[in-house]
Amino acid sequence: MNRFPLLKPNCLPTRPSRFCTRFPQENLKSQRNVGKWFLGCGGMVYLAVALGGVTRLTESGLSMVTWKLTGEKMPRTAKEWEEEFRLYQQYPEFKMKNQNMTLEEFKMIFWMEYIHRMWGRAIGAFFLIPAIYFWRKGYFNKTTKKIVLLMGCLIGCQGLMGWYMVKSGLENRFEDVNDVPRVSQYRLAAHLGFAFVLYTLFLSQGLKTLVPAQEFQANCMKAVRFKRLAFAAKGLIFLTAFSGAFVAGLDAGLVYNSFPKMGDNWIPNDILAFKPISKNFTENPTTVQFNHRILGISTVTLITAVWMFSKRTKLPRRSYWAINAAALVAWLQVTLGISTLILHVPVSLAAAHQSGSLLLLTFAVWLSHELKFLKYIPK
Repeated sequence: MNRFPLLKPNCLPTRPSRFCTRFPQENLKSQRNVGKWFLGCGGMVYLAVALGGVTRLTESGLSMVTWKLTGEKMPRTAKEWEEEFRLYQQYPEFKMKNQNMTLEEFKMIFWMEYIHRMWGRAIGAFFLIPAIYFWRKGYFNKTTKKIVLLMGCLIGCQGLMGWYMVKSGLENRFEDVNDVPRVSQYRLAAHLGFAFVLYTLFLSQGLKTLVPAQEFQANCMKAVRFKRLAFAAKGLIFLTAFSGAFVAGLDAGLVYNSFPKMGDNWIPNDILAFKPISKNFTENPTTVQFNHRILGISTVTLITAVWMFSKRTKLPRRSYWAINAAALVAWLQVTLGISTLILHVPVSLAAAHQSGSLLLLTFAVWLSHELKFLKYIPK
């Protein structure tokens, strides 16, 4: 005898402790809400990366010298602002670089860092509250639960890594008069890398829920080769963006502001100036810029090749939209990168270039998503 007489047979409960009180149409609506939530979280991460780029470029990141899990108190009175400024004056950036900074100038960089931190906490709240609700309602399957837990861990790690990064710029390790107080490029790269991974997870899960990839059978190996190239391009985009974190961390965009040559040479003389040689790849501004150039040129070349290949290959319909968008953004990204370099890293262009890397990754992830179920079926 059917224990649920008001329900259709195909809507039996899948969990012993939750009855299936939602009909299929309502299930579809709930899953679309989950998908929109994933994309909303991804959009907030995207904006956080953009804010982080501006914070770095305006040298605002070291203005707040304390960190609290629930958020720092915003100064409101003149006395509170003076106390915050007094704390900042005790650290290397003020002592070595900003000794002539006024209180009003300090307020500007403080606001920038404060907004960036509070936006990060807003992401945590926007993720956590709906996640608890959806979990309790049974909207997540077993696989999605694992991914949501991973996302939560990454958000937590991202907040901790952000403070760990800032701490590296507050330490008394800048002794030489030529030292520039800045955060560790290694920690900056880890912070940005976490953000890119988190964004990719949110985006891929949102696409999976809202616009599922279609099964596509190809009777020619060209389509399979295209799929491999598309996945390789996505990896190269990520690697290029990751190398950009070292460029930002070392202010490597301020050396050799010429293109295509670096000064008078194709390969600068000081590219391997540090010993041991391996140290150059992460600590020598010249080498870091050179590597980022090579990776950027390689990325746009590969994406252009993939785009040309797509014109001669039968693929899922939406994949053509994705590769066309990726090719367009790739060339825009190269243009922004060269312009940023030649013009000595203006904040607006540099921020657009960093945001552009995430936009390019967006279309690469979309393309990979559309090709997920592409299979070769011999004739």
